[in-house]
Amino acid sequence: MPPTDDARTLTVRWPDPGALATAVRGRSGLEALRAMVRGELPPPPIAELLRMRLVEVEPSRAVFEFPPSEYEYSPLGTVHGGILTVLLDSAMGCAFHTTLPEGVSYTTLELKVNFVRPVTVGSGPLRAEGRVVHAGRTVGTAEARLVDANGQLYAHATCTMITRRPPAAEG
Repeated sequence: MPPTDDARTLTVRWPDPGALATAVRGRSGLEALRAMVRGELPPPPIAELLRMRLVEVEPSRAVFEFPPSEYEYSPLGTVHGGILTVLLDSAMGCAFHTTLPEGVSYTTLELKVNFVRPVTVGSGPLRAEGRVVHAGRTVGTAEARLVDANGQLYAHATCTMITRRPPAAEG
């Protein structure tokens, strides 16, 4: 279907992700994320695309703010669940990242999301708060809640993450 006169556009700018990866080297997860909150490090490209902002970080906890937009809508007229999943996964992952020392990274191994009400532009700004449940040497678990300004729940999630450590130096 060709665009109509009411078609909208979106322009996204993002910093070089390679420069960000270089800038976080030599910092613990908590140090790197605190630098992002203070604006000393740029957000990753996905945060620019979705306009989600890391606004709070402390050991085992991370909070993102997210303003829903109609360009994230599914054909059903609500924000696509995949977008909300990215937000929840980011909150849980960053919460876990705060527990990791310099040189150690992680990746999500398993993810479970429950959507309890639809998100639209009318929902207003939302917050995703992630908290670590368990931070082991190899595996971590976390949970997150997506709420509006009144604390009304829109979705909640749990995940399992696995750490990625650099190979031991031979010598």
